[in-house]
Amino acid sequence: MKNYRSDFPVLLGEPDLVYLDTAATAQKPKPVIDAITRAYGQDYATVHRGVYRRSQTMTESYEEARATVARFINANSSSEVVFVRGATEGINLVAHSWAAANLGEGDEVVLTELEHHSNIVPWQLASEIAGFGLRVIPMTETGDLDYEAAEKVIGPKTKLVAVTHISNVLGTQVDVKRIAAMAKAVDAKVLVDGCQAAPRTIVDVQDLGADFYVFSGHKLYGPTGIGVLWGRLDLLNSMRPYHGGGAMIETVTFARSTYLPAPQRFEAGTPHIVGALGLKTAIDYVTEVGLPDIQAHEAALTRQAREALSRFNSVKVLGPGHDTGIVSFVMEGVHPHDIGTILDEAGINIRAGHHCAQPLMERLNVGATARVSFGIYNTPADVDRLAAGMEKVVRIFR
Repeated sequence: MKNYRSDFPVLLGEPDLVYLDTAATAQKPKPVIDAITRAYGQDYATVHRGVYRRSQTMTESYEEARATVARFINANSSSEVVFVRGATEGINLVAHSWAAANLGEGDEVVLTELEHHSNIVPWQLASEIAGFGLRVIPMTETGDLDYEAAEKVIGPKTKLVAVTHISNVLGTQVDVKRIAAMAKAVDAKVLVDGCQAAPRTIVDVQDLGADFYVFSGHKLYGPTGIGVLWGRLDLLNSMRPYHGGGAMIETVTFARSTYLPAPQRFEAGTPHIVGALGLKTAIDYVTEVGLPDIQAHEAALTRQAREALSRFNSVKVLGPGHDTGIVSFVMEGVHPHDIGTILDEAGINIRAGHHCAQPLMERLNVGATARVSFGIYNTPADVDRLAAGMEKVVRIFR
């Protein structure tokens, strides 16, 4: 794949910067920045409200962004695409508008040990309201999902399985189709956290067998404050609104209100118009680059990084070795924060901490890890810089 570094203004402005924290948030290419500037500049107007031409034009652009998302994930229609603030809000919406409204004592929601806090805490909050139980599918010693255990955890009481597509810590790619088949065998729904998958793999919600799929714009080279909840239309239309206000109603009286069908019933108030347009441009950008090429590029960098880190006797690389652009590691006797600080002095940005996955840290028996994650703009030279930086870390703590 060609070098796309020049498409990213932050990297042009800092030519020596090695940014290896894309799993947290991706840098933005110039087309996305330009689209945001244009939308806030000459094109700006509200949507779904004005009869004047500028508002109608912006409404058309906003709905074309929704249609772009639908095509990107192979949704049946754009009506299945709800714009939310991010994946976290999407999961909370399903937890409260579907799970808390439909489940009760004796029912179970199944999670996995690989989950981000955003796919744990919302279910706990909803369970406190509705009284359903939570069960957890363990991972194997190597960091893969334990599918044999999943067969035992998913059972007659299971009403929904909420699972990550790619772990934000270990890079584990879950066989969602296999989990979905287990869930469907007991008539359970499936929600997938696709935050790490959407930027680097082809996502086909129909093929996966999911009922809900969420991802965030800012990890997909788009703006912050915008994300996507995809859901099967019949499910979305059966769910109560998560927020109430303008734009999501058919009629309002002081006695009662009636609501529009999905997706509008879940988009109360003035939406993040410019965020949706920026997300559309980001999707257009990664589509033009080519997701298969992005996947192959990041897989090669992942293998290179694991090999480079494994040369250090004091470093342990974690996870099952899936080539998904994410590598977590620990170093004997050295806190990940110290690793991150020393690398930062060398112009190398990595993530250090629990990565919003404290139950997974407990399972790994570590307090935190150092994490490297790749994007379109990274190159083999970036991995070489990482290796040189780690040599400095080793020298300091030898």
